[in-house]
Amino acid sequence: MQVPKPVSRREFMRLSGLAVGATGLALSTMGRAADLPTGGRDADTVLAQLLEGNKRFMKGDLAHPRRKPEDFVPLAEGQAPLTAIVCCADSRVAPELIFDQGVGDLFVVRVAGNVITGAGDSVKGSIEYAVAELDVRLILVLGHSQCGAVKAAIKHIDAKDTLPGSIGGLVDLIRPAVAVVKNKQGNILDNAIKANVERGVERLKRLEPILAGSVKKGTLKVVGAVYDLHSGKVTAFG
Repeated sequence: MQVPKPVSRREFMRLSGLAVGATGLALSTMGRAADLPTGGRDADTVLAQLLEGNKRFMKGDLAHPRRKPEDFVPLAEGQAPLTAIVCCADSRVAPELIFDQGVGDLFVVRVAGNVITGAGDSVKGSIEYAVAELDVRLILVLGHSQCGAVKAAIKHIDAKDTLPGSIGGLVDLIRPAVAVVKNKQGNILDNAIKANVERGVERLKRLEPILAGSVKKGTLKVVGAVYDLHSGKVTAFG
């Protein structure tokens, strides 16, 4: 008798998310398959889907995909998100809403100021998990207009004052982005928000051992974007 080959941890998690019975499988795949063009999990395809969802959000013509109670059931035993999004903890920034996505589509890591460099293992490990275990091919670092954390970094860039608790440590992580744009033309807040996103993107592209290798092989794309609170528009770059 042939001995079955052992199943890897990633494959086990993928299969456990799909093996929920015929009904559950149908529920989990029907909506997503209808939304995705040919290419499935390809980074460019997924990014295009996100930006199309953002256009619907801006127009108020929302599809509200996979948000009913019954849509959660097939995902109870596993997940297969299409992208990982690193965004600010700001209450006005909700990726599932601004990209018009449903349950199970986005693996979201939220931290004030969407900081990555110096943020520690909890943030970087979460992102690595999405790539290594969930087979995510796209990481989107999402900043937003009027970011309070970036405002604080601008306000205290030259100050010698001490901020309470760990707020000072958070602001310190954003100071380098402010320093880069301090003498550039244009709005310093807008410039610093974008620079902060760009720093995050570059950090992830070089993050060993998981992300950097995937980026070099072309199996992972890391992109930056900024969400405008007034217009609702997400502008991607990089």
